[in-house]
Amino acid sequence: MKIRRLLCLSFITLALHVCGLQAEDKAAAIKAVEPEVQTAKWAVKWWQPRHEQKLADKKEQGRVDLLMIGDSITHGWEGAGKPVWEKYYAKRHAFNIGFSGDRTEQVLWRIDHGEVDDITPRLAVIMIGTNNTGHRQDAPEHTAAGIQAIVDRLHKKLPKTKVLLLGIFPRGATPSDKLRKINDAINQRISKLADDKQVFYLDINETFLGDDGNLPKSIMPDLLHPNRKGYEMWAEAMEGKIAQLMGE
Repeated sequence: MKIRRLLCLSFITLALHVCGLQAEDKAAAIKAVEPEVQTAKWAVKWWQPRHEQKLADKKEQGRVDLLMIGDSITHGWEGAGKPVWEKYYAKRHAFNIGFSGDRTEQVLWRIDHGEVDDITPRLAVIMIGTNNTGHRQDAPEHTAAGIQAIVDRLHKKLPKTKVLLLGIFPRGATPSDKLRKINDAINQRISKLADDKQVFYLDINETFLGDDGNLPKSIMPDLLHPNRKGYEMWAEAMEGKIAQLMGE
């Protein structure tokens, strides 16, 4: 019950951030981010313990210059991407708060409950939204509203931190895949959040795609999550931008 109550608070938080939508879209946007009962069940098993562990890890690490925020794709820097993380980010005092299964509302809750407290990263890299697409096929404008809420909240919590907002990675085998089209539509919207002063947008999706626009399983075996090769390609594709924004 505690987890369900806390996640419902994040639903209320996100609802406040969609108030700028047209009236006919507002109710749909709020409904689209309401936490589901099964979310609370898996949260009790591992999600809340991971949150508590991340709070402890952050305190132990102390200095955080580079913050990675997202879902299972970011979480995977601790799995398939771990050797790549060690090569590119460990020396930069990086900290990973990617959580498998997260949608925009869970990220908001985590930001509000300590995961970015008491740190001053030079840069935060955000990629979130594919689970809004995959779990519920939320309308692109609703997921984009959630991503905007995350960017706004992060700026409030970490006013000196620059944000690198990544386009949601491609999913599905072909450009005609329904879920890929939804993600592409989200990316079109969130690209406009960049002011190139505090918030920067980077779309590296072409890095992963063939000339025909197809997504090869040699990079993302399940057509969603990168393998080690995919993480290497990801790191190389954003290395220049990260170095620039971190003032290296």
